[in-house]
Amino acid sequence: MFIVHVFVHVKEEQIESFKQATIENARNSVKESGIARFDVVQQQDDPTRFILVEVYRTPEDPVKHKETEHYKKWRDTVADMMAEPRTSIKLTNVFPNDNGWD
Repeated sequence: MFIVHVFVHVKEEQIESFKQATIENARNSVKESGIARFDVVQQQDDPTRFILVEVYRTPEDPVKHKETEHYKKWRDTVADMMAEPRTSIKLTNVFPNDNGWD
């Protein structure tokens, strides 16, 4: 598994619009064969901060994801909603190591 955590800081007045666009993207993303899991989480003590938890089957699958129409629509829709540029970290799962999310 190849895991990406995307950290997003949204303008306060854009929270609901960001959530709607991101949920739509997530619903389509989980249909991709290369995505094992796609979570959207919101920070409790600062609702302007989100983390997208993207779990891919291979290191090549994020590239395929970024080529989809739903990703491009999301990217363009939320661009002006950001309070600052989004950042990400890449991770490798340690446990479970047997595709336990399938």
